[in-house]
Amino acid sequence: MPDLLTELSERARELTSEDRARLAEELLASLEGDLEPMVDEAWDAELRKRIAEIDQGAVKLVPADEVFARVRRSLS
Repeated sequence: MPDLLTELSERARELTSEDRARLAEELLASLEGDLEPMVDEAWDAELRKRIAEIDQGAVKLVPADEVFARVRRSLS
């Protein structure tokens, strides 16, 4: 007899794509509380990395007005 996870997976594949999407959304939403500390930790690590890159001169900062001008040109 297949384990519960295998059985659920097989049964889920029998659903319409719309129902599978809804199920996936509900399952992901149920993880949000569990994942929040990991997500916060990952963002903190990313921010520390980016700040270090700026402090070390490893990246070039681009002024916002220049970025917006580039975007406007690319959309024209």
